[in-house]
Formats: sequence, structure tokens, C-alpha cells
Amino acid sequence: MTEHLPPPVWVAEPDALERLERDLAHQPRLAVDTESNSLHAFREQVCLIQFSTSTTDYLVDPLVLHDISTLAPLFCNPGIEKVFHAAEYDLICLKRDFGITLVNIFDTMQAARILGYKQVGLDSILAIKLGITLNKRYQKADWGERPLSKEMLSYARLDTHHLLELRDSLQAELQERGRWELAREEFARLAVVNGNTKSELPSWQRVKGTQRFTKRQLAFLQELCIWRDAQAERMHRPVFKVMDDKRLVSIALAAPKTHADLEALALTPRQIYIFGNEILQAISRGKIANPLFRPLSDHPDPAVLNRLNLLAGWRKEVGQKMNVESDVILPKGWMHAIADQNPASLQELSALMPQSPWRLATFGTEILYLLHGKNNP
Repeated sequence: MTEHLPPPVWVAEPDALERLERDLAHQPRLAVDTESNSLHAFREQVCLIQFSTSTTDYLVDPLVLHDISTLAPLFCNPGIEKVFHAAEYDLICLKRDFGITLVNIFDTMQAARILGYKQVGLDSILAIKLGITLNKRYQKADWGERPLSKEMLSYARLDTHHLLELRDSLQAELQERGRWELAREEFARLAVVNGNTKSELPSWQRVKGTQRFTKRQLAFLQELCIWRDAQAERMHRPVFKVMDDKRLVSIALAAPKTHADLEALALTPRQIYIFGNEILQAISRGKIANPLFRPLSDHPDPAVLNRLNLLAGWRKEVGQKMNVESDVILPKGWMHAIADQNPASLQELSALMPQSPWRLATFGTEILYLLHGKNNP
């Protein structure tokens, strides 16, 4: 597929970065993507940034350049539209690693979701809209390795090469079907969130399957997670490549005392040889540690819970009528805010649905009627 294309421009020196900035600064829109090493490192990082204009594909190497802060003005320039596919993760990574925030986003995956497409991966939507086939073989590759192979470079440039054409095709369909304003609101909402995530919970609180753990079993789990995190950092590997959550849960439940106990838990001989003593030591620490208490979850009063259930049922029904997922109708965060605040007027409701005039005009009166049983403009 790339035989007829000129090679992408590799940007790994300050002079090349300056030339890139000069070119991109004059573009009305840019296709953007990032590649990270989340499946191959303890602390993931952005290892490649791809840009495409109407004429050129660029591959930026932040591992060599180190400081790419000079790109920040491009990302926050409202006069340049940044086209992503599934922008949310890229925004998180750009904010985390470089402090970059964005304005003026077009997300081709969100556009496809708003149009009701069921298969919205880049390969699927390119095939549907443009008849282009992508090979996603390198989706889980280690992008932190250097040098990158010719095949990986080709894969990376194709992730953005067709995005601008795809964007135009999707906008045309959004306008034709009367959903362009809804899409613009969703893109603006993504830009407001802009990669800001809630502070991470302690490792043991992120492990699933522990709802019925006793306080002592939670203490075992905490010690096992502390051990696993430290081991993963030493090995520069993701924690699941040291030991998966399911196996960690089984160890915390069984509280093994010997290597034979570990064998009974289906640990491999290699895991027992490498980690056995450290796992048993973690269990021993858990036996004398203070018992753990789960954080108290917020229990909304029955009125709030009732409103939440009403809104959830309503948005699901409307989503089915429009043939879209329910969060397209009303994002989860907004739904919870509305249930909690119980707005009584369109003005109060608009404050809980910022920069969303289409949703407010289309659904506002219906939401108020749902909450209060009357039309309340």
C-alpha cells in the first residue's frame, strides 16, 4: 500500500523539528496520532508522534528529541484543527508526558459512533468509508525499541495518512444526516476534558474480583501489589507481565505458607523459582499489617438514585431510536451531575451540559419533563 508513497519525513533532530513546526503552523488541519509502549514498560511513554498534512507524513521521535515543548502552540492553536481517531487516549498521553493540551479537535471514531457505525476501529471505518485496507499487525508492537523497522514506520504513517480524507467523508455524512452539530459538541467536550484523569487509586483498589475479601485478605493483596509494582519497575515491564490480577487474587485468598502451596495455586515452576520467596514474604507481611478497610463509597440518597435510573433508561431508549450508544445521547459525567443537581429549568440544565446547545435544544425539555413530570422551560 505504501509503495507509491514518498517516504515519511523522520524528525529526530532540532533542525528537522523546526522545519516541521514551520510547515504545520500554516496548515488548516493536521492528522495526529501517537504510539506508546504500554504493553512493554512499567511506566509507559509516548514513543512516536505522527502528523499528516495534505501533502506530507511526519514521524516525530520524542525519545531522541526529549524536548518537544515547542510543538505545544500548534496543539493549542484554535485556527488549526487536529484530527485524531479515538482521541481520548492520545490526549491523556500528550498531557501526561509533555503537558500538551489541545483545542479544535475532530475525532473520526466519535464521528463514526455518532453516525451509528458498529465497527469503529480505524481499519474498519477506513474500509467502510474509503475502501482502504489497513494491516493492524503492529498495533501492540514495542514502540520504544530503536531502530524501528521499515514495516513499523510504514504502519505508523498509515495511521494518519488517510485521516484527513476520512474526516471529510464523515463530516459530509454528519451534515447530511443532521448530526454535525452534535459531533461538534462532542469534539468540544473531549477538548475540555483534555487528558485530565482522576488521581489513580492504590494498586490493590484497582484489582477486580475482591468484593468479598475480608480485611485481612485485603492486607495480603496490598502487600502482593506492593511487591508486584516494585518487581515490575525493576524489570521495566508492565505489572501484568509479572503476574496477572487473577493469579494475585488467588494467592491473597489462599495465603500460602510454602512453595508447595504455590504449586497448588497453579503458579508455573519458573514463577515459583523466581518469585516464590518474595510472594511468601509478602503474605507474611500481610499477616502482621493493619487490616484494610475498603473506602466508603458514596451512597446517593434514594431521590438521586431514582433520577439516575430514570436518566439511564431514557438515554438508552433514545440511543436505540437514533441507533447510537447511550453515552452519545448524554455522557455519563453529565448524567450523574444532572441526577445530583436536579435542575428545574433549561438555564440550570445548560450549566450541567456546557457547550452543548444542540443537546439542550433537542433533549432539554424532555429531560426536565423526565425529572419533574412537567414541561419546565
